[in-house]
Amino acid sequence: MQEWQAITVETSTEAVDAVANAMMTLGAEGIQIEDAADFAQPLQAADGRLIDSATVPHRTDGAGVTGYFSATLNVVELEQDLAHLVAQLPSFGLAPGAGTITRQGVQEADWATQWKQYYHPVRITRYLTIVPAWLDYTPAQAGEQLIRLDPGMAFGTGKHPTTALMLRLLESLVRGGERMIDVGTGSGVLALAARLLGVSHVLATDVDTVAVQNAQANLALNPAVEGITVIANDLLAGLDDQAELIVANILAEVLVPLIPQVPAHLAPNGKLLLSGIFHDKRALIEQTLAANGLTVTAVWQQGDWVALVAQQAVAA
Repeated sequence: MQEWQAITVETSTEAVDAVANAMMTLGAEGIQIEDAADFAQPLQAADGRLIDSATVPHRTDGAGVTGYFSATLNVVELEQDLAHLVAQLPSFGLAPGAGTITRQGVQEADWATQWKQYYHPVRITRYLTIVPAWLDYTPAQAGEQLIRLDPGMAFGTGKHPTTALMLRLLESLVRGGERMIDVGTGSGVLALAARLLGVSHVLATDVDTVAVQNAQANLALNPAVEGITVIANDLLAGLDDQAELIVANILAEVLVPLIPQVPAHLAPNGKLLLSGIFHDKRALIEQTLAANGLTVTAVWQQGDWVALVAQQAVAA
């Protein structure tokens, strides 16, 4: 039976994405996140009921990001690399939090049990419910759309506020028939949701080939959903496509170089949807949008996380 090394970084809510992405780059074959911010507001059960988060056992501050690495890797070097990353977080404007790193061995069977217990069907919006691939689930109402994901080996399953904000924005803004570009697709959840809501075609990109493979695997779990193309690409560089919707749920530090690329790819009257923005980065993103001829038309917030909608400014 294969043994894995579980390496956990204790950090802050705002640094979760950076730490998780670094772990994937270093070879993590699974990510688990426990974030106190996920419990800042009432939780929504799969049947739509609101649950008082105080009644659910959870951490009360900070966040823990656990990466599962093959025991064949040099875990001492991995810990050193992660310690270097944690030390660099303040230079990117991210609070490191406790910054501690711990490790423990995990048997494969134990790992499978752990992460499967961690996930359950989540009703994100009126029409969108995310269901772990191994669970049976019956829609609670007419029109409810199911997105099946295998979150054990991927990051971006709809539970984090940044993804939930984007899913709610899509449900609010999609009118049907739009083309969409999903930049930094991760698990592919936004692409799947957009097609279920009526977008005609999605081009999903990610610079990480592992993320591309994970997205393609999740698409295969939803065989009825067609019209999604997934490619490896660095943001929008080298693409000729235009779309009525461009969405990006990635770190604010990555949104900054993305924004100048957007106007050339945004169809007339198109909308740019951005998430992954910690509240203290909102001003930076809004300034970058304005500098590139994009006007913010809506601001949504959940806890400490912000999502923005922008359009090309109309000439006076």
